[in-house]
Amino acid sequence: MTGEHCVIGEHVTFGENVTIRHNCIIEDGVHLGSNVYIDSNTIIRSGTTLGNGTMVGANCIIGEYLMDFCVDRKHHDHPLSIGENSLIRSGTIIYGDSQIGDHFQTGHQVTIREKTRIGSHVSIGTLSDIQGECEIGDYVRLHSNIFVAPLSRIDSFVWIFPHAVLTDDPTPPSEHFIGAHIHSFAIIAAGAIIIPGVEVGSDSLVGAGAVVTKSVEPYHLVVGNPARVAGDVRNLKNKITGEPAYPWREHFKRAMPWSESDFQSWYENLSMEEKEQYQLFV
Repeated sequence: MTGEHCVIGEHVTFGENVTIRHNCIIEDGVHLGSNVYIDSNTIIRSGTTLGNGTMVGANCIIGEYLMDFCVDRKHHDHPLSIGENSLIRSGTIIYGDSQIGDHFQTGHQVTIREKTRIGSHVSIGTLSDIQGECEIGDYVRLHSNIFVAPLSRIDSFVWIFPHAVLTDDPTPPSEHFIGAHIHSFAIIAAGAIIIPGVEVGSDSLVGAGAVVTKSVEPYHLVVGNPARVAGDVRNLKNKITGEPAYPWREHFKRAMPWSESDFQSWYENLSMEEKEQYQLFV
């Protein structure tokens, strides 16, 4: 079904049961899988592939131009692939030359710049800004108003809470950048700032408002400005129940791949290839 006042390119391929609402532009070279829904006033630029079951909200730009188009106003080949069953909420802009896995989800007005690689089951909250050339693993949860600088690396099963900032320029302003690396199962609490080149180790916890100027060892809790070690996360208790809270994978399962059992059982059934894919060696 196509709404009123849409412009559809000559070389667009459609799966079954595609819905395009009013005032949309679907450029040449776009592939829309089956059961794709595109809401009103959205632009899908050339070279974009949307997987089966994906929904794109109103007023989005998917496959946005890179700087080379802005310079010469000519088409350049910058394909964008977004996996199946994804939900891209209104106002989101995703640039070309990126690859995003299945079950991807954004809040409203998210920006994702070019040359970013995002795994499956990733959620990026409202008003977050992923500034390109980033790598994000699977089952990552980025909450609202998060800034991720270019060259950042976020491994699988990482949580980053609102207003956190990952930076990349150690001597601003300069032309020499280095991204932070957040390892699997780490947690960055609200308002934390991660300085360029810092590594945040697996299962560590960066406290709210911390300024992390040095790498954090696995399982460490760091707090303050500059951040300092305040303990081992395995000694922390849930403030409501009083029960152990960390490693969080042993106590939290909602929307995780071990939701029907427990982390250890799920982990033991993984192949070595899957463990490498998730970067899991625990």
